[in-house]
Amino acid sequence: MTTSPSHNLSQSSDVVIVGGGLAGLFCALKLAPRPVTVISAAPLGEGASSAWAQGGIAAAVADGDSAESHAADTIAVGGGIVDEEVALGLAREAGARIHDLLQYGVPFDRDLEGRLAVGREAAHSARRIVHVQGDRAGKAIIAALIEAVRRTPSIHVIEGYVAEALLTEGDAVTGLQLRKAGDAVAAPVIVPARAIVLATGGIGHLYAVTTNPAEASGSGLAIAARAGAVIADPEFVQFHPTAIMAGRDPAPLATEALRGEGATLINGKGERFMLARDPLAELAPRDIVARGVFDEIAAGRGAFLDATQALGAKFAARFPTVYASCIAAGLDPATQPIPIAPAAHYHMGGIAVDHHGRTSLKGLWAGGEVSSTGAHGANRLASNSLLEAVVYAARIADDINGNPLAAAGRPRDGMISRNSTMPPLREANLRAMMSSHVGVVRDGDDLAEAIRTFTVIEQTTGNIALRNMATTALIVAASAWSRCESRGAHYRSDYPAEDPAQRHRTVTTLDEARNIAAMVADTAPRKRTSTGA
Repeated sequence: MTTSPSHNLSQSSDVVIVGGGLAGLFCALKLAPRPVTVISAAPLGEGASSAWAQGGIAAAVADGDSAESHAADTIAVGGGIVDEEVALGLAREAGARIHDLLQYGVPFDRDLEGRLAVGREAAHSARRIVHVQGDRAGKAIIAALIEAVRRTPSIHVIEGYVAEALLTEGDAVTGLQLRKAGDAVAAPVIVPARAIVLATGGIGHLYAVTTNPAEASGSGLAIAARAGAVIADPEFVQFHPTAIMAGRDPAPLATEALRGEGATLINGKGERFMLARDPLAELAPRDIVARGVFDEIAAGRGAFLDATQALGAKFAARFPTVYASCIAAGLDPATQPIPIAPAAHYHMGGIAVDHHGRTSLKGLWAGGEVSSTGAHGANRLASNSLLEAVVYAARIADDINGNPLAAAGRPRDGMISRNSTMPPLREANLRAMMSSHVGVVRDGDDLAEAIRTFTVIEQTTGNIALRNMATTALIVAASAWSRCESRGAHYRSDYPAEDPAQRHRTVTTLDEARNIAAMVADTAPRKRTSTGA
C-alpha cells in the first residue's frame, strides 16, 4: 500500500528499506507479512535503473546449461577478482528467484512449447537470458512488483523523500535523516529504525553521459561511507558501449541483445573495428567493447551500431524500446546505423556486504547496485545485475527475519545535518569531471586533479545532495588513483597492463579516501596544451 507524504515518518516500521527499485521492492515482498516501510525518492516505477534494464536476467534454466557454466562465465570476465563462491551461489539460486518473479506476475517470454525463452548476450557461453518482449524485462519486472507491493498491506510506501544521512550510535545504525525530494530548504525528518536496508541504486548520474536515471547519484554509498561503512571495489565502473547519442540525459540504451542477434559495430568508414581487437568481436566483454568504441570516437571516426542486416524490418517488433528511442531521435534503425558512445552504466563497487547482505555496520544491510558482493569483480557479466538484486534481496529478508533486532536508540540532536548559506557548486561541473577524468580511460594526473576538485566540493558545499555526490566521486577517484594497473573496467593509460600483485579486491573507507586526497593535495597539476591534452 502507498502512504501519503502526510504519513508520520517518525512512526515508521522497525524495518525501513530505502529505494523503490528491484532490490528494494523484492526485499519488501519477501519480508511480508512483517511491517516494512519503503522510502522512495521518486514515484515507484520511476528513478530506478532496474526499470530501464533491457536485456533481462541471467539464469541457467535451459536444457544443457548449468549453474557451474554460468558461474564460470561470470568469473572469466571479472578480471581475476570475482568471489567464486558468491558467483556460484548466485547462479544456483537463479532458478528459484525466476520462479518467485513468475509468481509475482512477471510475464517472461516463452517458446512455442511453453518453456522460458532464453537469449544470448556478450561473454555468455550459452543462451540463458530470460527476457520480456525482447527488450522490456526491467520495465515488466518492476511493473509486476509494484502491483504486488500495492496489494500487500504490510508494506507502506512513502514517495518523494530522499535519505541524506544515516544516524548511528557506535557501530550501529539507529535511523535515517530524510528530506523532501527537490526541496533543499525543507526541514530534515528523522526516522528511527531497528533495521535499514539500502537499495538506492548506483552512481551513473555522477557522469555526464550515463544510461542511469538522476536518482542513481551515489547517495546510498555516500551516506553509508560517512557513517563509517566499509566500501569495496569503488574504482570499477562499467561503461555500456552502446548508448544512443540522441542528445538526451540519461542517454537511451541500445541493449547488448542486439549484438547477440548479429548487429555489428562500425565506424564512420563502415569498418567493423572490433574484429581486430578481440576474437569475440562485438560479443567481447563490455570493458573491451567500450574502449573500442571510445577509441574510434577519440580518433574522429565515430562509432555506430548497425542492425540493418541482422534485423532490418524486424527491428521494431523484436526491440520496441530501442526502436522507439531511435525514432524519437529521428533515426530509423531498420535502415540506418545508430550513433553510439560509451556511457556510465553499472557500478561493480559499493557498500561491502557479506553473503547475507550485511554491511560492516550493525543493523544496516545493502542490496542491488549500491552494494558490492564480490560477484562482479572488475567487470560485470551481462544481465547478472538483476539476478544479484533479487538473490540478495531474498537473502536480506531471510537474515532480518532470523535476527532479533535491538531497539533503535533515539538519534542525538548533533547528528542532524543543516544546510549552510554557502552557495552550492554546480553539479554539472562534477559530472563533467567524472566523465573526462574518471571515465573509460584514466591516468594518474587526471585522477589527482579530480580528487582535488571533489575534496573541495565535499568540504565546502552547503548542498547536502551535492555533498553526497562529491563524497562518492571522491571515493571512486581515490581508489582508481591507488590502483596502478589496468583490470577489467578500470583502465589506466599510464599503467595499461594487469599487475599480478594487485589481483585482489579493494577494501576502503571514506577516511582512507580522504587520506589519499591529502597525499595528492600538494602535487602540481599537469600542464595541458590548448587542446586539453
